[in-house]
Amino acid sequence: MKRRYFLAGALMAAIAAGVFVYFLPQLPAQVPLHWDLHGRPDAHGSPWMLFAAGPGLMAAMLGVFALLPRLSPKRFEVESFERTYLSLMLIVLVLVGYFFAVALWSGLTQPADMSRAIVAGLCLAAILIGNLLGKVRRNFFIGIRTPWTLASERVWYSTHRMGAKAAVGAGLAAFAAILLGAPVWVAFTLVIAGFVAPVV
Repeated sequence: MKRRYFLAGALMAAIAAGVFVYFLPQLPAQVPLHWDLHGRPDAHGSPWMLFAAGPGLMAAMLGVFALLPRLSPKRFEVESFERTYLSLMLIVLVLVGYFFAVALWSGLTQPADMSRAIVAGLCLAAILIGNLLGKVRRNFFIGIRTPWTLASERVWYSTHRMGAKAAVGAGLAAFAAILLGAPVWVAFTLVIAGFVAPVV
């Protein structure tokens, strides 16, 4: 089972790399790498920096997820929720791939405002991660890790069940706000609140 997940992740990184190579001749010498709160690019770099932040980061994340189980202390092993752990890995890779695609499209078309596309990705992250958050067991690497959740299994599960509902609800509400034309900061605030509320 684990092999299938890692093969799927490697395929995602390979596809992203292939897309980059295909569009490389069309990219300008400097492409957007970061955007401000208004969706305007405020940092640029070479296309190969974009490659590092896309397919390169995806490959690195595969290595990190392969290594973390070996670093887990006893009674906090990620193997206890292996399928959820591997599913979260694929979600992270999908999100990195999404933001890479947004940056690549921005470099090719030079749109004036990318804020809605970026916040839509955050909504997707909240919904997908929230759907799995309640299945994450106590560990040192993934989830809502506070002194209280790590000290008590009951607090861990209660917090993560609440966190799952908050993340999914916030993601859906924020996505609806984007579709209805609400200011981007409203959707962004909703997504952040969905992740912060369970910690508080």
